[in-house]
Formats: sequence, C-alpha cells, structure tokens
Amino acid sequence: MRHKPAVETELKLRIPATGPYRPLLEALGFRETIPAQPELSLLWDRDGDLRAAGSALRTRRFAGAFRLTWKGPKVPDAMLKIRPEHETGIEDGEALEAILRALGYAPVLRMEKVRAVWEREELEACLDETPFGCYLELEGEPQAIRAAMEGLGLAPDRAEPRSYPELYQANGLG
Repeated sequence: MRHKPAVETELKLRIPATGPYRPLLEALGFRETIPAQPELSLLWDRDGDLRAAGSALRTRRFAGAFRLTWKGPKVPDAMLKIRPEHETGIEDGEALEAILRALGYAPVLRMEKVRAVWEREELEACLDETPFGCYLELEGEPQAIRAAMEGLGLAPDRAEPRSYPELYQANGLG
C-alpha cells in the first residue's frame, strides 16, 4: 500500500451492484490490487470522548493485514469527505486491542463488509458490499475524484455523505 497523505479526501457513491463497475474501472485505467474479500473494522472510544471531538479510532482486519487508523474532525464540503487521517500497520492485532482496553478504550461499533481495492496513479477506488447496499469509494485529489465519477457515469446525486459508522447505526447494525 502506498503512503497516504495526512488528509483523506474521498467520495462514497451508492451503486446498485459492484460487478458492473469492474470493467468500467478497468476502462478508466484502474487495476485491481486487492480482490474482493471480507473486512472487519472496530471503532473504539473511551467515554464517548472521540465521538464528541468528531474523531474516530479504528482497527481494521483486511487482506491479511491489521491496521490502526485515527480520523480527525471532518472539514466542511458539499460533496467530498475531507478529514485528517493517520494510519499504520500493526504486527499483532490482539496485542494492540489489549493495549487499547488497558488505556480505557472499548469497541463501540463493529462493521463488516466485502471490499475490493482498485488503483491507478492518482486515485484509489474501493468496491464495497455492505449489509445495507453497495458503494464505490474514490479517494485522492478532488479533481481526480470528480473526473473518475464522471467517467463512471455517476451523477452527484449518488453521493452518500454519511460515513460507514453512520450508515451502520442508521441501519441498526454494529
């Protein structure tokens, strides 16, 4: 995985199914770097402090790796989700979870989905299948995101402003 900038800029789009978007992504120069496979993410918090600050602490098991991510408060934008983000790989996920618990953190939301990752030079695309529908996430520079959205024939009204944690909670899951 390439190094990501300290500020994440992404757009989540509702799609009817992931299959039709594979050839469209290929036609736009993307290549599949991680085939579709299960992902398990846990959000951690301590007495609601992170949520109150608009931040999130996530552990993720995906593609044989374990990662820890901190996300800061969202920057206002009409369509894109922009927020500070720091992420690192973790060698021993169970040890990390024990450390988080020892520091007073507890898992507050469990999220499962199937994700495939596609990349091209300036952009990452994720095809996600969740219990409440399918989504395409585009992450990179705003102009590259908008160009890819247009190239995929996706109108702005397909944009989903809510995060996955918000969607899981809205659907009574987690």
